[in-house]
Amino acid sequence: MFSRNKQPPIKSLIAEGSRIDGNVHFTDGLRIDGVVVGDVRAGDDKPGLLVISATARVEGLVQAAHVIVNGQINGPVHASTMLELQPKARIAGDVHYKTLEMHQGATISGKMFPADVLLEEKPTLKLASSNP
Repeated sequence: MFSRNKQPPIKSLIAEGSRIDGNVHFTDGLRIDGVVVGDVRAGDDKPGLLVISATARVEGLVQAAHVIVNGQINGPVHASTMLELQPKARIAGDVHYKTLEMHQGATISGKMFPADVLLEEKPTLKLASSNP
């Protein structure tokens, strides 16, 4: 009756106290409680769920279908379906999203780009004094 799109299961964990230097590619779901210095991307063939907990930090690009953030990201974020920002979320970078849910206390230091907004061409300006 009140069904939402079923999220993929979280099959991978980067635990608190762990640090990964390098890019991370995942399928299905990934939860980060530690530190990743590098890009974090979901596989192209399946939509991915990425959870960045309050103890987590990512230094690099983040890309997944559904991104839930309660930690810190220093880099651009691309959420093709949904971006959820919990109260302790801190993002320093541009954010691209289709749907955004932002709780009080979350911060974004960067530009926000909703996916549905089409950039319309601005009309050319004509000066009134140039008309004969």
